[in-house]
Amino acid sequence: MVSDIKNEATSSSNGLRPIPREDTPLLGTSDSLSSTPKTFANVFIAIVGAGVLGLPYTFMRTGWVTGVLMIFVVAGLVYRGMMLLIETRCKLESPLTYSKINSFGDLGFAVCGPIGRLAVDFMIIASQAGFCVGYLIFIGNTLANLFHSTGTVSRHYLNASPYIWGLQAKTFYIWSCFPFQLGLNAIPTLTLLAPMSIFADIVDLGSMGVVMVEDVSVILKSSIDVHAFGSFRMFCYGLGVALFSFEGIGMALPLESEARDKKKFGAVLAWAMMFIAAMYGFFGVLGYFAFGENTRDIVTANMGKGVLSGLVQLGLCVNLFFTFPLMMHPVYEVMERRYWEGRYCLWMRWVLVMVVSLVALFVPNFTDFLSLVGSSTCCILGLVLPSLFHYIAFQNELKKEELMLDLGMIVLGVILGVLGTWFSLVEILGL
Repeated sequence: MVSDIKNEATSSSNGLRPIPREDTPLLGTSDSLSSTPKTFANVFIAIVGAGVLGLPYTFMRTGWVTGVLMIFVVAGLVYRGMMLLIETRCKLESPLTYSKINSFGDLGFAVCGPIGRLAVDFMIIASQAGFCVGYLIFIGNTLANLFHSTGTVSRHYLNASPYIWGLQAKTFYIWSCFPFQLGLNAIPTLTLLAPMSIFADIVDLGSMGVVMVEDVSVILKSSIDVHAFGSFRMFCYGLGVALFSFEGIGMALPLESEARDKKKFGAVLAWAMMFIAAMYGFFGVLGYFAFGENTRDIVTANMGKGVLSGLVQLGLCVNLFFTFPLMMHPVYEVMERRYWEGRYCLWMRWVLVMVVSLVALFVPNFTDFLSLVGSSTCCILGLVLPSLFHYIAFQNELKKEELMLDLGMIVLGVILGVLGTWFSLVEILGL
């Protein structure tokens, strides 16, 4: 989840430790550059997030062969997007022009001026707020399933959710989080909460391990019918989830900045992306093969009611609860910089928490919403903007074939974004 502390922010002063921002190192400080193994770990932390828990359900919709191919294709596209950002910074950064381009937003300003920063800022607000909506959906659905499950194995397991004090169980748990989130999101500096990001990744990995062990035990006990391929509509739907799962595009520049051996960074990033893609594919296939057409949108909901299962699900809810303010902080930094001259604005933060909570109430399916966020925002941040910035910066220097690659990635990103957004909305609205 630390990958989600990865966007526009301002730095603090007066001798205080800086607020976590897009260019904040993940493990260590900028004064202590990362070795190659540490860089690999930083990339892993930046990329892996809660989206992985929706992959088995996604593979059920797309087919397992399509799902695996989709994961590796997205990994390759995101890798190229991250490398394009780094190449563009190297081209523009100089003492006579832009001596220090730390963040995605800085790069947008260096390439396109205020409109470039505006485009990045808008996508940051949409994606980060979207991540937080997904977290609340996860918390509400998981707690409702954990404490109020009817015992059905259908993937529509929340349709008959019981009521608590006149509210549906999911709604009750989301509103229960609301007052506490108002307090957490009122904290001006989140330095003390930053360690929760690494804790969240540890919990995610532990949960993946437990789920995979459960998957293997189920597979050994029974045989489930699965399909290898799905429709084009489901392929576009799955691409959105995959893009959401590779969350770290905004961390490309700070990750490269803190790497000690920058010449090896591209290779380290490539190996990390291949490893993560293989892990994602294996996790998705195991989950789908274990539960087949009964795979739920949050795969942990397929686990039994034992103590270990309950602890895993509660642990995930706790870490997402504390990751929420870290996720929202880049949104506050952008809004306060643009509209309040960088001054702290409590009521704006509370209004945004309210808006995010209201959106979460009306989206029943976790993975459907991941697809929507991935298609509508992550696709632009990961594919379109890096290619566009690279094209503008190098249009008079690169060969025609190289420029066509940039234009092709821009067009591909727009097409996939539009189709994925449409098909995700169709799933969410039940059209």
